[in-house]
Amino acid sequence: MSATLLLVDDDEFVRSLTHEVLQQCGYGVETAEDGLAAWEKMDKTPTRFDLVLLDKHMPRLDGISLLKRIKADVRFNDLPVIMLTGDNGQQDIIEGLAAGAYYYLTKPSTEEVLNRVIKNALNEWRQKRELSALIGQHKNNLNLMQRAEFRYRNLSEARDLALLLADASMDPARTLNGYSELLINAVEHGNLGISYAEKSALMSEGRWADEVEARLQHTDYSGHQVIVTLEKTANASRVTITDQGNGFDWQAYVEFSPERVFDLHGRGIAMSKAISFDSLDYLGNGNCVVTTVVRTNS
Repeated sequence: MSATLLLVDDDEFVRSLTHEVLQQCGYGVETAEDGLAAWEKMDKTPTRFDLVLLDKHMPRLDGISLLKRIKADVRFNDLPVIMLTGDNGQQDIIEGLAAGAYYYLTKPSTEEVLNRVIKNALNEWRQKRELSALIGQHKNNLNLMQRAEFRYRNLSEARDLALLLADASMDPARTLNGYSELLINAVEHGNLGISYAEKSALMSEGRWADEVEARLQHTDYSGHQVIVTLEKTANASRVTITDQGNGFDWQAYVEFSPERVFDLHGRGIAMSKAISFDSLDYLGNGNCVVTTVVRTNS
């Protein structure tokens, strides 16, 4: 599937060079010379762009300000934004990730790295968009639910359950990505034992999905399930996710980490804690996580 990208950079030479590279990768590309010009294009045609590549230091409206404006607008808050900038300080990078950037690339980036990051961002965005389109299908029935237990084992079931839990939370737009992230983590890192370093290598080689499927069929893992309990009150929705893995050093992942800013994954837990839930707590060795969503009166 082709994609249309918006490239935002005030440096005409960099803008022209990057535009040529992106076109060679097969993308449709439009450009803007600063954040305000980019926002005017996005505001005029909200569904036109599939991804934004964004410089940080620009006149009129800088990259971080534009990023925050994008993420605050319901039309664009799921749109993937990649920061493509000369800043490589850890605090600068963490600032961009915390504001909602999918990834942070420093200039100059090779065509291979740039294309790989864009492909991963687009694939993740399209999966989330497909899930979001299904929001609400369980809502009426789930209003009556007070407690439920679920068991699942693969990624397809994880995504289906994420949708159901999001509907049950009564705040699906906010919680869907968070539930999806935690449920998928419980399969790949928990039940299937794929380490962080292994996933980095697999994603770089484009073999992550194949390895997940292979381990699901392996006798060492084929019997593993993730157990999920949902408890609802008039004011809150509490979900507990427990896998059959050996746990992990969860303390390193609940906040944005400078050591992992250039990895293609590893920010989902911190993003879930910051955005999707009112509380997110790991128990024991990390194979059990409890989330709470407080229901607001509308």
